[in-house]
Amino acid sequence: MFHGCSLRQRIVINTDTAERIGCVADIEIDNTEGRITKLIVRRRAGLLFGLLHIGEVSVPWESITAIGREFILVKITELTV
Repeated sequence: MFHGCSLRQRIVINTDTAERIGCVADIEIDNTEGRITKLIVRRRAGLLFGLLHIGEVSVPWESITAIGREFILVKITELTV
């Protein structure tokens, strides 16, 4: 059985661009079907003494190509804010 909360803090990487999108902050669930529909990914920018939160993007569940222990690989051309 899969638990959605186990996805939190995993690093999301776009396989098309090899770009680190960010870390999973939350998930969106369809209550009628009881399934995950989107990952909410928090984007951050590195600074000299910490990280700066620069927004969140939605990644559709259908875009996920692989889920590992530390990373989630997605194939996506356009990110939705």
